[in-house]
Amino acid sequence: MDQKTLAYINMHAIIGALENLCELDPEASAMVANEKPLVIAWDVAGGPKATMTFAKGRMRLDTGILPKHNLKMKVSSCAQFNQVVGGKANPTPVPKGGGVAALKFMLNDFTKLTGRLEKFLRATEEDLADPVISTISTKLMLNVIGVAISQIGDYDPVGKFSAKYITDGDVQISIKGDLGVTIRVKDHFLTTIKQRPETPSAIMEFESLELARALFDGKVNAMSCIGQGQIIMGGKINMLDNVNRILDRVPLYLAA
Repeated sequence: MDQKTLAYINMHAIIGALENLCELDPEASAMVANEKPLVIAWDVAGGPKATMTFAKGRMRLDTGILPKHNLKMKVSSCAQFNQVVGGKANPTPVPKGGGVAALKFMLNDFTKLTGRLEKFLRATEEDLADPVISTISTKLMLNVIGVAISQIGDYDPVGKFSAKYITDGDVQISIKGDLGVTIRVKDHFLTTIKQRPETPSAIMEFESLELARALFDGKVNAMSCIGQGQIIMGGKINMLDNVNRILDRVPLYLAA
């Protein structure tokens, strides 16, 4: 497993999932109800750089370090950042204007927020018996997996090999009648957009939230579901074949 790829997944797929959590979960939204934005940047040496903005019940993750941040969290390497996400290491905080409030937030509410996210992403069978938890968990997982596909296609050596064979266009991965993500391919570089494309080049759609959840949990076989018409695939099948090869590597990283 490549540490740089894992760092990009942890930044954009896992931390980035806080965007969706705050939209879907009222309890998470209440944790970031502050009117004045708290802007916190991550600076990972040799790896991802991104900025989190928390305000009015929402979180936004921007690629790169925004100039007007209150606090910068510096990390010496991708491997160390992965340990930070796993709770086994600490970043070095560098405060700016408003940095004390931002640091207090990171030590308290941010920790509660990531704990809330983990509850949904690692939901137990008992948790999933609650339809509200199951729905939020599955929607979060679709976004996490969609974003992870792009990071693996862009940074993982095996994933990059498959990405070389994907033509330009938009791949839709979706749940029927509900939500979807776009894997946008340009010059073999993948970017995930957390909504369905207007004109997809290829589509992979699950017939229900329940089926998607079962697939994410490894309880059903994807090929069997395709044969039974529970997963619809259309458009440029070559694009889907290579995206699926990248998708096969997602569990390796998400289990880390």
